[in-house]
Amino acid sequence: MPPPAQPFAAILVAAGSGSRMGAGDFPKQYRPYRGKPVIRHSIEAFLATPGLEALVCVIAPNHRAHYDALGLDDPRILAPVPGGATRQQSVLAGLEALGETGVPVALIHDAARPNVTKELIVRVAAEAGARGGALPVRPVTDTIKQSDDGDHAGRTLDRSRLFAAQTPQGFAFAPILDAHRRAADEPGEFTDDAAIAEWAGLAVTLVEGEATNTKLTYAEDFHGQGDVTMETRIGTGFDVHAFEAGDHVTLCGVQIPHDAALKGHSDADVGMHAITDALYGALAEGDIGRHFPPSEARWKAADSRIFLDHAAKLVAGKGGRIVNLDVTIICETPKIGPHAEAMRHVIAGICGIAEHRVSIKATTSEQLGFTGRREGIAAMASASIEVPRDV
Repeated sequence: MPPPAQPFAAILVAAGSGSRMGAGDFPKQYRPYRGKPVIRHSIEAFLATPGLEALVCVIAPNHRAHYDALGLDDPRILAPVPGGATRQQSVLAGLEALGETGVPVALIHDAARPNVTKELIVRVAAEAGARGGALPVRPVTDTIKQSDDGDHAGRTLDRSRLFAAQTPQGFAFAPILDAHRRAADEPGEFTDDAAIAEWAGLAVTLVEGEATNTKLTYAEDFHGQGDVTMETRIGTGFDVHAFEAGDHVTLCGVQIPHDAALKGHSDADVGMHAITDALYGALAEGDIGRHFPPSEARWKAADSRIFLDHAAKLVAGKGGRIVNLDVTIICETPKIGPHAEAMRHVIAGICGIAEHRVSIKATTSEQLGFTGRREGIAAMASASIEVPRDV
């Protein structure tokens, strides 16, 4: 029989902005890669590894919508914690979050390395448990030059003694937590956890890494390594609600004072309904009525944010991303313009995208038809998404 697995906890460091990726406002750790968001690959690898007792993701506070869209559901996954301005600060936040778990070993992994295998995780955890510290490495195969001025070759280094560090890096929990706490007061920044362990006098054993355990750093890293082809899909939505007695309407999540309300089974947010149906349409997933039947009493007066959140998470769950949303509200009253920016803010927040990817427009029907007679409000929307071709 194989020996029992080494109990351990894992920290996934995912608080970076990915600025070198050139991905604009969309963080690389949530971009689609081989059919699912980058970070999900690592999460699933750790969850599949014997011995895992707890996992915590350290994320940027403004990435919470992206994280929630992953739809993670495992009792070993702790609530995410906000990261700091540097990787070092983020790792310390993750270690502190594990403080109550009582785990003997902590593995620290960069979420931007989605190809990590459970075999490597097992090796690192076992070595960390036995010797206190483990660092997966690969031998350097290129000739390495050192330059003193950045323009001229100074000397050639002996590559037989050089190794490229990878993650996950594993350590006995209490010593690495103490080392990180002390290192927080040091000037400068440590670039990885093994460097902090070395500074603190902890033993770090080299473990054989994996050639495929590469870090996604630049846009071109997303291509070539068996990555799936992404395609753009478009969906449209249309919705109508009549007026009834009331003192406000809710449009795209914003309450607007009015001399009437909109009538509907939910909160009758005609704008948000149109956007939601546009996303469902882009995924060929039907409409709101399919996912939230009006025949079910639990959706009576429901906040339409629930519907849009569900549609956005469906996109993310298929390894996709929302590129842009465009909605036109058709009514004579109330005036939409003064509230358009607030609407953009709400929609962008629910969908986890930047506000510049959300367009809110309004028009009248020149006093024609039911909207022209001020009997209700209509809205039409379009959604553009990117998803793996085989979804």
